[in-house]
Amino acid sequence: MNDTTARPTLRDLLKSGEFLYGAELVTTRGAVPPGSKDKLVALGEGFASNPRISWISVTDNPGGSPMTPADVVGRYFQDRKEVVIHLTCKDMNRNGVESAAWRCASSGFTNFLALSGDFPSGGYRGAAAGTFDLDSVTLISLLRGMGEGLKVPGRKGDIETLPPTGFFTGCAVSPFKALESELVPQYLKLLRKIAAGAEYVIPQLGYDMRKFQEIMLFLAMNNVKVPVIGNVYVLNKTVAGMFNRNLFPGCVVSDELLALAVKYAAGPDKGKAFFTELAAKQIAVFKGLGFAGGYIAGLAKPEPFAEIVALAESYGADDWKAFAKEIQFPKKNEFYLFEKDPATGLGIPGRLDAGYLERTKRRASGPNVTLGYRGSRLTHSVLFTREKGLFGPMRSLFGFLDKRKGLMKGVHGIEHLGKFVMFGCQDCGDCSLPDIAYLCPMSACSKNERNGPCGGSHDGTCEVGEKQCIWVRGYERLRRFGEVDQVLRAPIVFYNPALLGTSSWANTYLGRDHSAPPAPPAAETAPKPASGSTAGPVAPMPHPPIAPGSAPK
Repeated sequence: MNDTTARPTLRDLLKSGEFLYGAELVTTRGAVPPGSKDKLVALGEGFASNPRISWISVTDNPGGSPMTPADVVGRYFQDRKEVVIHLTCKDMNRNGVESAAWRCASSGFTNFLALSGDFPSGGYRGAAAGTFDLDSVTLISLLRGMGEGLKVPGRKGDIETLPPTGFFTGCAVSPFKALESELVPQYLKLLRKIAAGAEYVIPQLGYDMRKFQEIMLFLAMNNVKVPVIGNVYVLNKTVAGMFNRNLFPGCVVSDELLALAVKYAAGPDKGKAFFTELAAKQIAVFKGLGFAGGYIAGLAKPEPFAEIVALAESYGADDWKAFAKEIQFPKKNEFYLFEKDPATGLGIPGRLDAGYLERTKRRASGPNVTLGYRGSRLTHSVLFTREKGLFGPMRSLFGFLDKRKGLMKGVHGIEHLGKFVMFGCQDCGDCSLPDIAYLCPMSACSKNERNGPCGGSHDGTCEVGEKQCIWVRGYERLRRFGEVDQVLRAPIVFYNPALLGTSSWANTYLGRDHSAPPAPPAAETAPKPASGSTAGPVAPMPHPPIAPGSAPK
């Protein structure tokens, strides 16, 4: 491996202001032994030899299928090019994820794209179980801690600070959502990821430049400055059909675009010119909108990359404006957060959708705002609001019960039965019902997402099965009481599996669960803002709410 100390890091490159190009390498199933020259390695080395490519991004079991680890593949070209390792939460618990990050750091990899990951879709002699011990937000927080010097218990009972790794971590966001109740939580979770330590953003896949632009408008409105990299997938007819049928969660192709893909694929070049031009025009729009770069995926050979870049750079300085109006393939009746400018076809900076503002102002309700939900809110305000109502007496009662295991077992049994009937409680012991509008993430969310929605929902439906996304249901409830912004800017929720099978009531009252107030950090250990970002630490961010009336009262 060659010395790379003189080569600019990805962090440095993104600070340069130059429009960058990255390439995606999708791993395959099977071994990649030392000295291998299979198609995957050949493609990666082809990307590495292109001077226009600033980094190569290597996927982590895309689609949920088992594949060769990203760092194993990335070692073949890390001496010539910056490599971004995708790291997901679907296959490993938090210890496994941390170990994987240490392995990467030990091999010289410091760039990550942190994702919750697609739900596992296959495995040896049966479907693999999803892990999701962490989610994208908590994973980013872990990588940030490792990057700055992770603090762990020492052998003598003191706190030991491990050597910092200098990790540079990015995150994803999915703006291609049809419903308001899907899209707004996506944007707010993005702020949560940046607060946790994400230093750059790569959107998921879609073909609507107005939706891509909304990310920039939303971040600007919240005074957050991080590099955003545009995502381009070079389509073909087959992949367009798969995206249209939602076979890859988070990748969206509308019926209109699919019809065009089928039409041009019937031509003598099988649509090559059309798909190449579509990708090049997207790159031109990203550059015109002020994105930090373009991330190109879907290539089986390295040569088309150069063709796309050359075509994108051949356009006139203002051609991107026409392309931005042209490349808008939304779903039917798709929601946009920002008002549309008829002249440009894009969103108007600072002007939120009038219908959205009206619904927020009058706190529009929905079918999920049930009588049971209202009752849960009342119960929580009386019994479980810290230092208010009956919280103090209940804390004393559970302190008494906690020393009498027989009585505690009986109370715990009553608690679990009642919560199972009302919420489908899985007796996790670290209850997040108040965090998600009294919906249980253990029973109602396939990925146990406690910090906001994943990117896999489709028209409000979970990527696994036909159930409604828990955060879509929660959004309607939270909007009714003006609490969407409050909940999704709250401190990060780290679920503690050690509490499984114990009384969450006792754990809340006795300060053992995630809702307990954190001990104030010592001055020398206080978290610092992530470099390259204006976001603060994990605590609620000091930015204005996204709409009047959505701030906590």
